[in-house]
Amino acid sequence: MSTSTVAAAATASASSSSTATPSGSASWAQLRQQARTLETQTESLFHTYAQFSSAANVPPKPTDEEHQTESDIEELLDKLARLLDSEAALTSSALKQNNLSLLREKLAAHRRDLARLRGSLQQARDRANLLTNVRSDIDQYRANNPEAAEAEYMLNERARVDNSHDMADSVLSQAYAVNDSFILQRETLASINRRITLAASQVPGINNLMGRISAKKRRDGIIMGCFIATCFVVFWWFA
Repeated sequence: MSTSTVAAAATASASSSSTATPSGSASWAQLRQQARTLETQTESLFHTYAQFSSAANVPPKPTDEEHQTESDIEELLDKLARLLDSEAALTSSALKQNNLSLLREKLAAHRRDLARLRGSLQQARDRANLLTNVRSDIDQYRANNPEAAEAEYMLNERARVDNSHDMADSVLSQAYAVNDSFILQRETLASINRRITLAASQVPGINNLMGRISAKKRRDGIIMGCFIATCFVVFWWFA
């Protein structure tokens, strides 16, 4: 729903309430319907108004649409306040007075929401203006001081080189750490091997058993070598 549509609907609703309430012909159900319509229109405008502060580029000054939306919200809140005040003077029912109090609380909450959104929008605008001013000052300083711009470029290049050196140092540190880990593992394995050899030498008959196993492996190797050599000679002879 556009701002103009909401404003037109609000005007029509206000016209009906202003003509019906003073004459005393508007019923309680009609008042609640009118109040609900005004609240719905206000919440719709709140959604539109909140988008101004969440925009990517907040303009340095309020736009016409922003002014119009804020004015429409204030107008709707004023109309709702007048509607509730006019009905309060005409009814003496405790239940209706209680319902009017609830509607006034909702109206007060809407006024607080408007103040909060207005403050958020102003903060976003101030922040955008500050960033724009800082960028403008930096650009103007660079334009007026080309030597400083060149020096800044050199400093940036030096910073990038330093970052590259830091990355290289980090990689080398990791490589040294891995190398130290390998050395430690090799020493650990050598220590385990020495312990196994020492334990084996202290067990009776283990050296004799190990010698027999080694002799059997050598004998099997010799037999396999002779067999392969014989096969090679036979193949070579018949070829």
